Amino acid sequence: MSALSDENHNQDLTRRARAEATYERLFGRRDPGAPEEDPELMEILRGFIFGDVFHVGTLDDQARELITVTVLACMQTLPQLGAHTRAALNVGVTPVQIREAIYQLAPFIGFPRTLNAVGAVNKVFRDYGITLPLPDQGGVRDAERYERGLAGQAPLYGEEIKDNLADLPEPFNEALPRFLTEFCFGDFYTRGGLTLAQRELLALCALATIGDTSAQLGPHARACMQVGNSKEEVVAALIHCFPYIGFPRAVAAIRAVKALP
Repeated sequence: MSALSDENHNQDLTRRARAEATYERLFGRRDPGAPEEDPELMEILRGFIFGDVFHVGTLDDQARELITVTVLACMQTLPQLGAHTRAALNVGVTPVQIREAIYQLAPFIGFPRTLNAVGAVNKVFRDYGITLPLPDQGGVRDAERYERGLAGQAPLYGEEIKDNLADLPEPFNEALPRFLTEFCFGDFYTRGGLTLAQRELLALCALATIGDTSAQLGPHARACMQVGNSKEEVVAALIHCFPYIGFPRAVAAIRAVKALP
């Protein structure tokens, strides 16, 4: 075997070992002899996701699994969501963190899909013997929703959305931006369980997954960094989305980050 062949062989072994070690941390030891109907595809999948992508950037396993759970919930790939909910618990993500990551998707994907995701996650919680319902993380009163929502929204996004909708006919010019402030920021951003930096990073990953949201990617990427995520962390998070959402959507989001100072 030539020196180049030796080097390539060693690289293959290193990548494969890295992938197996990552897989084991997330899901437990894999039986390499178990029959698979599409073994070649699964080998490519494991090598790329667990051997390559998991090792780009400085995100830890907990952050990566919260991102994965968010992406899979947006995509409504519920069998994979169940598997990665297990993985998230296995690497130390708390049930409350997982639930909050799902709950805050309601403004992005709507309640029916959010409820589907909650159902898949709760099944895993029950399988793990986790008592439901989980501890409350809310508590904002109806009379406070706008004020507290605006307190979270304005420092990050200003009046941009309100100004953009100002030319709608009444009462929609007032109702639509108010709904956004009260619902997205008042109902969800005031909750516990996740830090603001985590919420913004997961929201950006959700937008990247949904696609066709180019107008929102830039402001959300900027907000991600404003609340404490570094540019490197944001790019690493979007690269982590790549195997699940595909190259075009991941790159579109990365370009929005790249354009920021």
